[in-house]
Amino acid sequence: MSRLTLLHSARRIAPLAWPVFIGQVAVLAFATVDTILVARYAALDLAALAVGGAVYTSVFVGFMGVVLAVGPIAGQLFGARKLHESGQQLHQGMWLALALSVPGCLILLFPQPFLSLAHAQAEVSAKVRGYLFALAFALPSALMFTAFRGFNTAVSRPKAVMALQLGALVLKVPLTALLVFGAALDTPLGHLRVPAFGAPGCGMATAVVMGLQLLAAWTMVRRDPFYASFGLHRGFAAPHRASLVGLLRLGVPMGLAIAVEVTGFTFMAFFISRIGTTPVAGHQIALNLVSMMFMMSMAIANATSTLVAQRIGANDASDARQLGWHGVELGVLVAALLGGAVYLLRTPILHIYTHDALIVAAALPLLAWVALFHVADAAQTIAAFVLRAYRIATVPMLVYVLAIWGVGLGGGYAVAFNTTGLSPAALQGAQGFWSAATAGLVLAAIGMCGFLAWMLKQQHDMLPEVVVTRPG
Repeated sequence: MSRLTLLHSARRIAPLAWPVFIGQVAVLAFATVDTILVARYAALDLAALAVGGAVYTSVFVGFMGVVLAVGPIAGQLFGARKLHESGQQLHQGMWLALALSVPGCLILLFPQPFLSLAHAQAEVSAKVRGYLFALAFALPSALMFTAFRGFNTAVSRPKAVMALQLGALVLKVPLTALLVFGAALDTPLGHLRVPAFGAPGCGMATAVVMGLQLLAAWTMVRRDPFYASFGLHRGFAAPHRASLVGLLRLGVPMGLAIAVEVTGFTFMAFFISRIGTTPVAGHQIALNLVSMMFMMSMAIANATSTLVAQRIGANDASDARQLGWHGVELGVLVAALLGGAVYLLRTPILHIYTHDALIVAAALPLLAWVALFHVADAAQTIAAFVLRAYRIATVPMLVYVLAIWGVGLGGGYAVAFNTTGLSPAALQGAQGFWSAATAGLVLAAIGMCGFLAWMLKQQHDMLPEVVVTRPG
């Protein structure tokens, strides 16, 4: 088989990547809307949003990673044309999401360990508790929708997910503004006064929108003819032990890996909050901006992983190998261009978030790390997703523990708080965490891409090349 060109692979990845990108931007825009609105409400509430958001993200993303095992498994079955078996992964993923919601909600309802870690002030803690209480009602819907998202991506139908995510964002913006700032409304039932909840209002809006989004997804599965070929129009299947075990076998290391990656950054908010309200507010804005940039890398990773899983299921190992590596190359190229552009425009971009000079000053130096941070993040993320398409999840988890927790979080704590007495003044405080996080991501990228390259070479050496003729 002749080598596929990077451009050819990009043309195959792009149709799946752009709907995922838009949908994920819509999801992240939830946090962006919250950040922008709360930044205009009060610095105290913005600090609470940073701490509360770190708690919810740590809980949700870890459990989300387990549920997303639906994707690689359903993708391989779809590639093998085992449609009914692929469809059953959606229902089993939803059962798994419901089970995981129980411990997840308990953590959100009793967040004291996180508040103690953050050394949060009493006023901030009260706001955080209200915010997380509301999000406890959002978590089950969010996790169940994750199963729907993973399945649709696996069967090359990301546009359906994108449409629902955009619709949710349209509802989220005005509802959040109403609950954050409050308003006096004239309704058919009379005059209604909505109080200003501040940061907790963001959680309330998210809970309402997540419930409506899941209802819309369920209606789509029941009524859209596309899902009939997967046997999903026949009602909700009962839990299936073997399927659930298969999801957990892949999903637990996936979830742990994603949890390590995300908590490595969200826990930064807890430690930075010890420095003061303004530094953690600046960190919240910088993290939200970098997270928005990350959505492009995530889209390429999802699309690449989907195609690789499908080609594995179709028993086309050579095509799967080349698509996987080309996805990494494409993601690094796009990340370098985007990271450079954001670095050059960092000052006007920060003013979109807030006009508070102190918060802008706190966030500005953090973005000096953005280009290298983003490129390394893109490389390691896409490589990890390709490995998951091969159902390899334990190695990425180990790499993350060493690089993200060890170098990034542990090293960041040592540098930021100058525990060794060797930290230069310029790297003490929030900048210390960001410099160490960047170093951790670079190490993760080297480890993840190195292992992927080794694994693909092993496959190339073991399997003979197959001549495959494609139209055009």
